[in-house]
Amino acid sequence: MDEILQKYINYLLLEQGRAENTQDAYLRDVRRFLDYLTDFQQSPETATLETLHHYAWTLHELGIAPRSLARMLSGVRSFYRFLLLEGYIKKNPAELLESPKRGKHLPEVLTFEEVEAIEAAIDLSEPYGHRDLAVVEVLYSCGLRVSELCNLQLSMLALEEGFIRVIGKGDRERIVPISPVAIERLQQWFVDRNAIDPKPGEEDFVFISAARRQRLSRITVFHQIKMYAERAGITKTISPHTFRHTFATHLLEGGANLRAIQTMLGHRQIVTTEMYTHIDRSFLREQVLKFFPRNQSEDTSHGAMASSHE
Repeated sequence: MDEILQKYINYLLLEQGRAENTQDAYLRDVRRFLDYLTDFQQSPETATLETLHHYAWTLHELGIAPRSLARMLSGVRSFYRFLLLEGYIKKNPAELLESPKRGKHLPEVLTFEEVEAIEAAIDLSEPYGHRDLAVVEVLYSCGLRVSELCNLQLSMLALEEGFIRVIGKGDRERIVPISPVAIERLQQWFVDRNAIDPKPGEEDFVFISAARRQRLSRITVFHQIKMYAERAGITKTISPHTFRHTFATHLLEGGANLRAIQTMLGHRQIVTTEMYTHIDRSFLREQVLKFFPRNQSEDTSHGAMASSHE
């Protein structure tokens, strides 16, 4: 693959006339794409259009800005045009690859039962079972961003005190409570983790890939969660960030103070956290329409009134 990438650089320079900055950006994007394929035991030759769409959607769900996403997919298309031109592939699966459209919508939220169903779908006899169960529980019970989860270190855990230290956006630090269930899940994972010999510099990370011997990537977390949601029969669009929204919403529905939720999520502006009040209002409206006696069986009530007038 290194030889192919070197030929690709020459292609960008000599045949495409790309500037050096563009060459560097495309090469980074292609390497990221190749890492994604490696995670799922695929290669550029075996990838299909469906694979590329899943990759694009994964980047979208990870919160990649639309402009950056468009450039990253442009790099993938360029790489596949090169592979086709050089005879490495017979068909270009990226020919119809489009950037996903981002619409304005309230974030998806899981019920508590759906969270439990996803966790129940994790087979603890599988090699990564205990790790993935801990991943889901920590995302849900601590409201972490996926990047915060992947960068979580053993030295940031104060499990006896029931807290973890999190480094969020802009390197802002916050202290987040961790539930007894999440602590238990972590301790179960640590039994398996102790059998892994991490690469130098990766020793302190909580969530390690046994195959790569380094911290989990955001894409791996995304893929695993999508897989478990499908196993659980959940049709909602699920991503690691879904658990963060669910954490905040469940707190709000339980009566937690908005400022407390803001602190735990690491939002600088309270207006960001106020998004969850809209979710709560829609939830309350749904409950009122469904369960308030005045809204039940309107047709039946009208019929009864008509009968009494007769």
